[in-house]
Amino acid sequence: LPHRMFHDDELEESEKFYVGQPRVLLLIYALYNTLVARSEMVCYFVIILNHMISASMITLVLPILIFLWAMLSVPRPSKRFWMTAIVYTEVAIVIKYFFQFGFFPWNKHVDYTKDKPYHPPNIIGIEKKEGYVHYDLVQLLALFFHRSILKCHGLWDEDEKGDSSSNKEDTDDELSLTGGRRDSSASLKSVNLAASVESIHVHFPEQQTAIRRKSSSSISQLSHRSSFSSHRSKRGKYVFKNINPTTLSLYFLHCKLCVIKSYCGLCRFRTLQVYVPIRQFFYNLIHPDYSAVTDVYVLMFLADTVDFIIIVFGFWAFGKHSAAADITSSLSEDQVPEAFLVMVLIQFGTMVVDRALYLKKTVMGKVIFQVILVFGIHFWMFFILPGVTERKFSQNTVAQLWYFVKCVYFGLSAYQIRCGYPTRVLGNFLTKSYNYVNLFLFQGFRLVPFLTELRAVMDWVWTDTTLSLSSWICVEDIYAHIFILKCWRESEKRYPQPRGQKKKKVVKYGMGGMIIVLLICIVWFPLLFMSLIKSVAGITNKPLDVSITITLGGYQPIFTMSAQQNQLKDLEPHEFNDILKSYRGNTAALQFLEGYGREDITRADLEGNSNSLWTISPPSRQKMIQGLKDISADFRVVISWTIQRTLEEVYPYYIKAPSDSLAKPIKQLLTGMYCKWENITVSLVKNESKDGVREWWVLDQLGKRHKTSQESLELYIFSDKVSPPSLGFLAGYGIMGLYASVVLVIGKFVREFFSGISHSIMFEELPNVDRILKLCTDIFLVRETGELELEEDLYAKLIFLYRSPETMIKWTREKT
Repeated sequence: LPHRMFHDDELEESEKFYVGQPRVLLLIYALYNTLVARSEMVCYFVIILNHMISASMITLVLPILIFLWAMLSVPRPSKRFWMTAIVYTEVAIVIKYFFQFGFFPWNKHVDYTKDKPYHPPNIIGIEKKEGYVHYDLVQLLALFFHRSILKCHGLWDEDEKGDSSSNKEDTDDELSLTGGRRDSSASLKSVNLAASVESIHVHFPEQQTAIRRKSSSSISQLSHRSSFSSHRSKRGKYVFKNINPTTLSLYFLHCKLCVIKSYCGLCRFRTLQVYVPIRQFFYNLIHPDYSAVTDVYVLMFLADTVDFIIIVFGFWAFGKHSAAADITSSLSEDQVPEAFLVMVLIQFGTMVVDRALYLKKTVMGKVIFQVILVFGIHFWMFFILPGVTERKFSQNTVAQLWYFVKCVYFGLSAYQIRCGYPTRVLGNFLTKSYNYVNLFLFQGFRLVPFLTELRAVMDWVWTDTTLSLSSWICVEDIYAHIFILKCWRESEKRYPQPRGQKKKKVVKYGMGGMIIVLLICIVWFPLLFMSLIKSVAGITNKPLDVSITITLGGYQPIFTMSAQQNQLKDLEPHEFNDILKSYRGNTAALQFLEGYGREDITRADLEGNSNSLWTISPPSRQKMIQGLKDISADFRVVISWTIQRTLEEVYPYYIKAPSDSLAKPIKQLLTGMYCKWENITVSLVKNESKDGVREWWVLDQLGKRHKTSQESLELYIFSDKVSPPSLGFLAGYGIMGLYASVVLVIGKFVREFFSGISHSIMFEELPNVDRILKLCTDIFLVRETGELELEEDLYAKLIFLYRSPETMIKWTREKT
């Protein structure tokens, strides 16, 4: 019978209809319901997105109001906020539309000023541009959508808290708000300008009627004052009939003073009308009647961590020059950019302050930090950063991403303030459950350099405790060790291993094989890295300038010439094949050539005429002539009216340009029957004219692959590949450097898992760690509750347990 009472055929048919719909349509229904349930989040997202795209003072107001008003309102933003957002958006649309007309001076050179970050119309948000109002219209649409949702649920016209107390009397003393707590609307209604005017009538015998609070609107205030003034004028006529002229003059003087006082009271009223609600709002936030405690510190920490990663890998977006693609290319030059350093320090400092506030559980400090951070971040991102980077915020994608993640952090912080901090903070958030995921995440957390130590010291500084720092670290280490053991014991219970049964091949080859491959890769990583980084990822480093200078006997150089740009030519395929064919029988030469491709070889064509005159002093010239005429010299000289001689095996045809700065001849290609030490002729040319005698040297190579009729020299340069710029800081250490820095360090780290095991058997092989784990959590609990004497006793018990092997055996036995 009860089932038939609540049975509805239409509802049943509707449910059957929706269940029978396609999955895609059901997904659309679910997304729409999610959108309706979180319509205020849609409004927040659109407002923040509009500000990210526009980045102006007009769009800056609403994001600040979101983080300092809407998200801090309990239980939800009031109607006043949504009306403020709607009206403000409409006004902003009208203002932007008005300033789109071309007769304004700043709209005549839009193409010139559109990218200037400090151009006043760009800062204000009234510049002329295409699609200036698109995001504002979407924002207005989202706000009206949320308004319709609130109206459907009856939440739009709900009565504000505190209306029931509207008939209570308020005086000037109540404006101090020290006697009790009232909401913002009640505080505003309590401001009574008539209180200051009422002091005029203290000399009259009539008894004043109590002035009631009627409404917070200015119309009721003015009507109240006007009625009171008419009452006062009637009383004044009655008094004037019963007083002498002296008293009357004193009364007029007193009235003038009272008028001045009333103006001061009006100014005071206007100030309090703004100040009192704001003060009362934050007072109610810090001292709530009811607190739904929550803990979103982990999510705030993750948001800060994401921002930290964005800074590290996109630090160039926060500096003036954005040429650097990543942090490795800058660190390889031993340079730390100032923008990167400042951003990292600021981000790390905010994370430390946030941790301190979380440990102290101070909502007031978090509110102050939130206000400072919201104003500071917005001022820096939208007024300082565009000047530093010399480009608008809307053109800086990395900064926009960083700001969006920071907005997520602001939202989480506002939620934390609104709900209040938890009364007890126990352990690490990764130690809430005992499974493989928590185990590996916790061990990864402990492997981060200095993170565990920094967290332990910060927790000790900002937590009330009687333990010393060393004792605190000891407890943290014991707890971490016991937690790891607890995870392993729980995994053994989930996946039990029967006695007397050998390990499965899946376990042996899965775990053991992975460790073997990992160790082999670590040992041979430097060789693989140095080999692959240049052969696979290497880039050709072609020469930019090839210069030749020849000096005889230490005298003035007789020949200087260089080749650049068009004189440095790549080999044609047939030329490269000719080189390979000419060394077909030379194993050493072919082995050398195997490491080079056609793109690695450059032919340099140097002009035979020296590019400088031969300037030599007459005494040195005579000595050189005598040396050349000496028959006992090691080279032959051909003498004519110009001096000409043939030099053998002095000009290397092939030169290797390695990654370092020293270029050497290629011995493999310059030995044996395939010797290519080419002969060159050296001639001294004399030119006599009316200007005098000028002399220069001319060199010509006898055997050249690329035949030319002019006097010239020819070189083949083999360029070694070099590492990419982003990996140069690793490859620069060489093989021995990599072995010393990678293999030895990682080897020492791996050795810790395989050595010293016998010394830790007493603390590792614990069958049941529940009692020890409970003792550690008890220490955390009594510390949070303020039982510091009991904390000392439990810590002493823990230390005694680790000092007594027999007690440890009793405590860690399996439960029977």
